[in-house]
Amino acid sequence: MNIRVLGAHSRETATTKYTSLLVDDVLALDAGSLASSLSIPAQKRLKAILVTHEHYDHVRDIPAIALNMFRECSSIQVCATPEVLIAIETHLLNGSIYPPFQDMPQERPSIRFTPVAPYEPVEICGYEVMPVPVNHSAHAVGYQVTDARGKAVFFYTGDTGPLSAECWQHLSPQLLVTETTFPARRASVAIRTRHLTPSGLHHSLIAFRQLKAYLPEVAVVHMDPAMETETAQEIAGVAGDLGASITMAHANMLLPVPEPAVPAAGMCRQGGPAASYTERETAAPACTG
Repeated sequence: MNIRVLGAHSRETATTKYTSLLVDDVLALDAGSLASSLSIPAQKRLKAILVTHEHYDHVRDIPAIALNMFRECSSIQVCATPEVLIAIETHLLNGSIYPPFQDMPQERPSIRFTPVAPYEPVEICGYEVMPVPVNHSAHAVGYQVTDARGKAVFFYTGDTGPLSAECWQHLSPQLLVTETTFPARRASVAIRTRHLTPSGLHHSLIAFRQLKAYLPEVAVVHMDPAMETETAQEIAGVAGDLGASITMAHANMLLPVPEPAVPAAGMCRQGGPAASYTERETAAPACTG
C-alpha cells in the first residue's frame, strides 16, 4: 500500500496545498487538493473519496472532481457520515454553487454518495475502511484503512484535537497520518478550534503507547505554512522524547505503510523520507459499492 500526499497544509499558497491523500491511485482521503493535483486520466482512475468532515479545506475539490467525472462520462463514490454528505449536497452541489452531479446524468450519476457510520467497517474499492470519531467538528471522523491482505494498515485522523484511549482502543495502525496545525505558542487557538499542537500530539501518542504497547510510524500534515519551521522544531522534540519516527509530510511525498508494525526509533525528518512520484498506471483493486 502506497500513500501519496497530494497536499499537506492548512492554508493554500503558491507553494502549499490543502490536505489530501491518495492510496494506490484509486482511493482518496479528503479532497482539499484532489483535482488540482491530478491529471484527467489520474482522476478517472479514482474510485472513491473518504471525507473526514465538511470544512472547506477538506471538500473544496469535490465539485471540480464531479464536473470532470461528468464530462468524462465516469463516476466516483463520495463516502462520509450522513451529516457531512448533507452539507456537501446543501452547500456545494446544490444547483446554485455547482450543479447537482449526484443526480446527473440520471442513468449513472457522476457522484455516488455513500454514508458511513462510526466503528462500522465497510469494504470500499477492495479496502476495509473503518470510520472512527475524532475530536474536531460534531460529525468528524478519521479512517482506518486496511488492504486486501489484512496486513497494511494506516489511520488518517483528518483534523483533530488530542485523541484519547477511547479512540485508540479501536485502532492498530502501522502508520498514523495526523495533523499538527499550530506550534505551542498558538495553543489557545488550537484548543478553541480543536486542532493539535506538538504537545497535543505528544499526549495523544503517549495515550496510544500506554494502550497498545507500541508506537506506529507517524506522518504529520495540516501544518500552518507560516509557522511550519517552528512546528517542525517542536515535533523533533516530541520524536526524540518518545523515541518515535515522525515525518513532516509535504506534497508529492510517498508514504508506504511499513511491515511489520514495529516502528523504528528515529528523529523527526523535515520532508523525508520521500520519493519522487510520476503518474503511472497501476493495478487497481476492484471497486465495490
